[in-house]
Amino acid sequence: MGFDMTTERSSGFVAFILVLLAITIFSFWMAPGPRIDETEAELAAARQDTGGAQTLEDILRRQEGLPINDDFRSNNTGGDAVPPPNLAPLGTSSDPDLWRALRYNKADVTVSTHRPVGEVLMQDGGMRWLSLRDGPLRTYGGWLLLGTIGLLAVFFLFRGRIRIEGGKTGKTVTRFHAFERFTHWMTAGSFVLLAFTGLFTLFGRKFLIPVLGHDANATWLTVSKYIHNNVSWAFMLGIVLVFILWVAHNIPNKLDIIWFKQAGGIVGDKHPPAKKFNAGQKLIFWSVILFGASISVSGLSLLFPFDLPLFSKTFLLLNDLGVPGLFGMDALPVALAPQEEMQLAQLWHAIVAFVLMAIIIGHIYIGSIGMEGAYDAMGSGQVDENWAEQHHSIWYEKVKEREAAREGRAPERATPAE
Repeated sequence: MGFDMTTERSSGFVAFILVLLAITIFSFWMAPGPRIDETEAELAAARQDTGGAQTLEDILRRQEGLPINDDFRSNNTGGDAVPPPNLAPLGTSSDPDLWRALRYNKADVTVSTHRPVGEVLMQDGGMRWLSLRDGPLRTYGGWLLLGTIGLLAVFFLFRGRIRIEGGKTGKTVTRFHAFERFTHWMTAGSFVLLAFTGLFTLFGRKFLIPVLGHDANATWLTVSKYIHNNVSWAFMLGIVLVFILWVAHNIPNKLDIIWFKQAGGIVGDKHPPAKKFNAGQKLIFWSVILFGASISVSGLSLLFPFDLPLFSKTFLLLNDLGVPGLFGMDALPVALAPQEEMQLAQLWHAIVAFVLMAIIIGHIYIGSIGMEGAYDAMGSGQVDENWAEQHHSIWYEKVKEREAAREGRAPERATPAE
C-alpha cells in the first residue's frame, strides 16, 4: 500500500505540473492585455477628425500590444452591393470592406473544401503564436538550456568527478543486457536528433541565416524537417519499450527518501543504498515517460492535425472541472480553428521538449564526465563490482546471491555502503 500511495502522489504531482504548464501557456495565449479605460473615449474623439478611420494612436497602441475598440473597422464592412450610377459593380462596397468582413467573420461567402482548414479564410491566432514563438519561447527556452549547461559546469568545477571508492577491482557484473542497451540508445539517439532538428527550426532564422545564408538555411531546415518527422517514430517506440522494460524497477519507495536526504552521495561522503535504480534515476525515467509521451502526442497532432486535434476537447474538460477558475481565469475557448489547434500544439510541443532537454542534459552529464564508471552500464553493459556496491548496493547483493545460487555456493556478503 505504501508503494501505491507514493506512486499516486508522484503521478498527481506530475499531472499538476503539466496542468500548470498548460495554464501558463494559455494565459499568455488568451491574455487580453490592459483594460480599455477612458483613453478609448479620447481615441474615439480623435477618429472623428479622420472620418472614422484609425488614428496614429490606434496604430501605436496596437504595436505595443494594448487593446483598442476596433468597432470603427469591424462594423465598417460596406453596405448592400447596389451599384449606383457610374460606379463599379461593387457599389458601396470596396476591397477594404470585403477584407474587413473576412477579417471579422462577417462576410457572406461559401467555401467548397474537404478540409476544415479551408473554411477559415483569416484568423488572428497566427500573430499571437508568432509573438510567443519568437519571443518568450525562444528566449526562455534558450536560456534554460544554456543555464543548465552553465550550472553543471560550475558544479563540476567545485565537485569534480565522482570517483569509484577504492578504485576499480577489475571484476565486473552485468548491469544491462544487449536489448536493454539497444532500447536505451535508440531512444537516446532519436531524442538527440529530434532535439537538434527542432532547435534548428526554432532558432534558424535568428542564428543560422546570418551564417549559412537564406538558401542554405532553407535546405538545411527542409532536411531537418524530414529527419524530425521520421525519427520521431523511433523515439515513440523507444519510450514504450523503456516503460515495459523498467517500470517495475522505478516504483517509488522509502529508499528514495533516504537517497534524497543524502543527496545521492553526490555532495557528501555517504552513498545511500539503492536497488536497480536509485531515486535520481527514477526521476529521469518518469520524466522520459511522461514528458516524452506528452511530446509524442502533441507531435502526432502536428503530423495529423485534422485527425488528432488536442486542445478543444482538453479545454472543454478543463472548463468542466473548473480548473481555469482556480487560477482566476475565464473559461478556456473550445471553438478553435484548425490553425489554432496546430499553433497551440506547436507551443506545447516545444515547451515540454525544452524541459525534457534540460533534464536529459543533466542525465548525460552524470552518465559521462560526472561519474566514473557510469557510462560502462550502457556502454558494455558491465560495471565494476566496486561501482555496483557503491551506487546500487541492494541490487548488487541480490545479483551476487543469484550467481552463488547458480554455482551452488554460499554468497559473498557485500560490505554495506557507509
